[in-house]
Amino acid sequence: MKKSLTINITLILILSSIFAYPQDKQITVIGDSLVGKNINGKPFREVYGNVILTQGNVTIKCNKAIQDIVANNAELIGNVICTQENITITTPRGFYYGNQRKSWSNSGLKLDDKKVILTADKGEYYFDENRAFFQNNVKLYDTVSTMTSEEMTYFQQENRMIATNNVKIVDKENDIVADTVDYLKYERVAIADGNVKLLNRVNNLTIYGDHLEDYAKNYYTLANRNPLLIQYDTVFVEKIDTVNKEIIKTKELSLDTLVIRSKKMQAYRGEINTFIATDSVEMVRNEFSSKNNRTIYYKNDGRIITYKIAATEVQPILWQANSQLTGDSTTIYLEQNKIKKLDVKGSAFILSTNKTYPIRKDQISGDFLSILFDSSKIIRTDVAGSVYSIYYMYDKEEPNGITKSSSQKATILFNNNQVNQVRLYGTPNSEYYPENMVQGKEPSYTLPQYVIYNNRPMKENILSSYFTKKSETK
Repeated sequence: MKKSLTINITLILILSSIFAYPQDKQITVIGDSLVGKNINGKPFREVYGNVILTQGNVTIKCNKAIQDIVANNAELIGNVICTQENITITTPRGFYYGNQRKSWSNSGLKLDDKKVILTADKGEYYFDENRAFFQNNVKLYDTVSTMTSEEMTYFQQENRMIATNNVKIVDKENDIVADTVDYLKYERVAIADGNVKLLNRVNNLTIYGDHLEDYAKNYYTLANRNPLLIQYDTVFVEKIDTVNKEIIKTKELSLDTLVIRSKKMQAYRGEINTFIATDSVEMVRNEFSSKNNRTIYYKNDGRIITYKIAATEVQPILWQANSQLTGDSTTIYLEQNKIKKLDVKGSAFILSTNKTYPIRKDQISGDFLSILFDSSKIIRTDVAGSVYSIYYMYDKEEPNGITKSSSQKATILFNNNQVNQVRLYGTPNSEYYPENMVQGKEPSYTLPQYVIYNNRPMKENILSSYFTKKSETK
């Protein structure tokens, strides 16, 4: 009698608990066999073999389920498969919470919604919100890209992922690493924050920063918080050797590094293939460097343009080997990643320092200036419009006074980056000052635009200061 009474009481408790919930809220469980239990006054039931748990449009299959009837949840054991419309979640072991319509597992799980596959060591899925939160060794991949992180929230209907902690996205062009990434799958938009690093394998460049936005469908990238760009190229460098008094010229393959730092960077890839750096731009490439307000690099054309944004701004400053140039705007023409030609427009001024006598600085100014290079050395300079120049003379490499000139046009020929010949055109005027009038008085021989800028960017300084500062802020 006592055993029968206990069974009846348990059955009453089970039935009363079932009817206490609305039909679409209560979990229903069926299987090959069922065992009812009362643990601490609460009804439980264990279901074995071909278990099917349902609640509304959620269906769960597993080998065994332990259902807490009052709490309306169940522990799921063995080959667990949760489905809702196009969503399938699989795990060896997990839990389902009926009141929250949430599944949870810390035994490794996989989500497949026919759009992405998401895996992790543990995670939960909210069926009413179509939202997943996965943790530890999270990996999401589709036909276009792969994203890994330590935590990720996936908004299934919005096709949106928010990943945090050691985030990495890999697609056919880019690798993006960051602390946090907000990614829209169909739009292929990635918003990255914190210790950002973008590696573009097509152009072999890397962009670092604190905030980056990548619009892959539009081939556009924006970095506007402390960005730094590094690009690696291989170039052939001419090497000169002397063998038995015979000069032999050979070419060696060398690594060429471009470093750019500014407050804002924009990259347009694809057919345009254009890079723009704005505000406090510092650029270094081998013996070339620049400080300016805005730089535009047309990679397909091999053209770099620098200019000041407003009339009140400081002119762009360029350095090439031992020469310093300023002007309102400059255009650099590249050939095989080396400077072939440089045009300076508006208040153009060039200053060249003699390596043997650094106090002696050749100067020339005009409205327009064009410089030709060969193997990164200046071989010719053409100047037009109100041309003024000061050139130091040498006799067998010994100082021999200076020549001050003015004209409408001028052509200067160089030998080993030193002035070799000056040709003046259009009402030329020239004055020679002998060495005894020059020696010790070199600073007095200057043109009105004469300014020496000592803030030349150096690659090592830019990289050292950037990464030292980043490590200190971690």
